[in-house]
Amino acid sequence: MDKIYALNLRHLDALSVIARAGSMSAAAEQVSLSQPALAQAVGKLERNLEIRLFERRAAGMRPTATGLAWIIRAERALRYLTQGVRLVRRSARLAPLAHIERRVSMVQLRALVAVEHCSSYAAAADQIGLSQPAVYRAVQELQDTLGAELLVRAGRAVRPTDLASRFVRFARLMLAELRTGLDEIAAGKHGVGRISIGTLPMARAVFLPDLLARFAQEHPGASVEVREAPYDELLIALRHGDIDLVIGGAMRHPAPANDVEQESLFDDELFIVGNSAHPLRRNKVVTIQDLLAYPWAVPALGVPMRLNWGTLFRTHGVEPPTPRIECGSVLVTRGLMLKGEWLTLMSLDQFLFERQAGALAEIPIEGGVLRRRMAMIRRSDWRPTSMQEHFATMAREMGAERPHLLP
Repeated sequence: MDKIYALNLRHLDALSVIARAGSMSAAAEQVSLSQPALAQAVGKLERNLEIRLFERRAAGMRPTATGLAWIIRAERALRYLTQGVRLVRRSARLAPLAHIERRVSMVQLRALVAVEHCSSYAAAADQIGLSQPAVYRAVQELQDTLGAELLVRAGRAVRPTDLASRFVRFARLMLAELRTGLDEIAAGKHGVGRISIGTLPMARAVFLPDLLARFAQEHPGASVEVREAPYDELLIALRHGDIDLVIGGAMRHPAPANDVEQESLFDDELFIVGNSAHPLRRNKVVTIQDLLAYPWAVPALGVPMRLNWGTLFRTHGVEPPTPRIECGSVLVTRGLMLKGEWLTLMSLDQFLFERQAGALAEIPIEGGVLRRRMAMIRRSDWRPTSMQEHFATMAREMGAERPHLLP
C-alpha cells in the first residue's frame, strides 16, 4: 500500500499545532485530543516516517530540521484539502463549518479518488485493495461530511458530479504534496528522489533524452517517470499534481490556465519536410505556390503546429490548402513522408535521425519558414524538492546551450 494512505490527517494537522505551541500539553487542548493520545500519535508518525519529528526538551518541543520540512509539506497538503472542502460547501450553498476538514479521513479520500478515476465501485475496490462495500461506505461518509452529492449513477457506471471532479483535483494535489514530502525524507536518508515529467513530440526525440541522460548521471539514485500524452491531458495531470513538469510544449498566449506558469526554454525553427527524393528538392527556388501542388499531412485544428502551418501560407498571402491527412503522431507522419510526395511541417528534432540517414530532408522555401518558442510548464504553487529543482535548472541550461548544438 502507498505509504501516504497510512497517514492520519488529523494527526498531521496536530504537528503544526505542536510546532507553534511548543509543547504537547498546549497543543492537545487545541486539537481536542488528550496529551497521551497526542503523544501516541506523534510517536506513530515518527515510526511510520522513520524520522524524528521533534526534539523533546524540558522547556518544550521543537521540530528537528527534517521534522520542520515534513511539517511544511503537511501544512501545504492540508491547505489543499481545506480549499477543496470550502469549495464544496460554497458551491453547494452550505454554511461554512469550522475545521470541517478534520472530519475527512484518508480512507474516504482514497475511495473517492479511485471511484472518480475508475467510474466503478468494483473497479475502484480492486485498484485500492478494499472491499466494494468498504469503498461505497467511505464515499457515502465523505458525502455526508461535506453535505453534497459527489457521485451519481449513469447506467452501470458511476459518474462524478462536476463538484466532485473539482474537489478531487484538490485531493490529488494534497496527495502529491505528501508524496513529495516522503521523497524529501528518502532523499535525506538515502540520496534518492522522484520526478514525473510530461513530454510532447517536440522534446521526445532529442532534447528530453539528452536531458534525462545528463540528469541520471548526476543523480544516480533518482527515479524519473516520463509520460507521453496530448497537451490537454498533460495539462490536466499537471494541475492535479500527477506530474511535476511538462517539457516541450509550444508557448501559449495567454497561459492555458491561471494556476500554471510557462517558462521559455528555447526557440525552435520549423521546416517543410518531405522525402529526400521529393520533386521540390530539385527546384532552385521553392515558392508558396509550389507547395500547393502536393498533399499535406498536418495535425488537427487547434494544435499549435497546425496554427503554424496555416500561418506559413497566410504570411505569403495564400490560404492554406485542405490537408489530405490530419495526424497528431510524429511517428506516423514521418513514415508517411517516406511513401511518396507528401509534405509536412516539423521541428528539426522531429526528423533529425531520418535526415541524418538521408531518408527525409527539409525543403527550403523562398522567404523562410517560422520559429516558435518552446516552454517548460509548472504549477504556480509548485514547491519542488532540491532534486526536482535541479532537474528544472538543467532543462534551462540545456535550453540556453541549444542554439550552439544545432547542426
